[in-house]
Amino acid sequence: MNLEVADGVGTIRLARPPMNALDIQLQEELRSIAALATERPDVRALVIYGGEKVFAAGADIKEMAAMSYTDMVDRGVALQSAFTAIARIPKPVIAAITGYALGGGCELALCADFRVCADNAKLGQPEILLGVIPGAGGSQRLPRLIGPAKAKDLIFSGRFVDAEEALAIGLVDRLAPQAEVYDTAVAWAAQFADGPAYALRAAKEAIDRGLETDLDSGLEIERLHFTGLFATEDRTIGMKSFMESGPGKAKFVGR
Repeated sequence: MNLEVADGVGTIRLARPPMNALDIQLQEELRSIAALATERPDVRALVIYGGEKVFAAGADIKEMAAMSYTDMVDRGVALQSAFTAIARIPKPVIAAITGYALGGGCELALCADFRVCADNAKLGQPEILLGVIPGAGGSQRLPRLIGPAKAKDLIFSGRFVDAEEALAIGLVDRLAPQAEVYDTAVAWAAQFADGPAYALRAAKEAIDRGLETDLDSGLEIERLHFTGLFATEDRTIGMKSFMESGPGKAKFVGR
């Protein structure tokens, strides 16, 4: 796995052919690369990409089958926290999905803010077919995204959904031809690369953290972020530009 950066957009490329199975090593690489992407100021937005043929077909079942209950008790926290590290990157993240995004692959896509899906893609949480349930956030992030009934349908049955159904139920946000998925995701991410970095960070945290709590607590989170942004240079630039030139013309500096 590596992180490539061009014009403010970073690309996290999964690199475990042929199916990008998310074994323990790849999980820990996700954690490390999330920290790197968070720290690097030249990364203003991110795309997660598995390649032209597949996003990620799930966990490494051979590795998992050899694990005992106590092995997974020891590993379970690290498994979830590796995926949460991606979800907590304080920058816009877009998953570019080709081919299969199943099990852990689907859970990884759920950690992104947006999902661009190839017209040939298949998504799902088939863990039930193995006698288990999603373990990297699927039972929590999926119902928050598409609602509990639709999430239960996918998780209880283990069935795959095609690109059209994924779009219809809100599992993905845009469709594109397979050959154009990555470029579509990069173009989407690029619109954020010149944005007010700390305002985008605040907006993401306010939404994500607010969804985890009650309305009054969420409003308090929003208030603290909103008022804090008045200390940023970009807030001054944005309001000055609005008064002088109207909306949408500010040249932000990311501070």
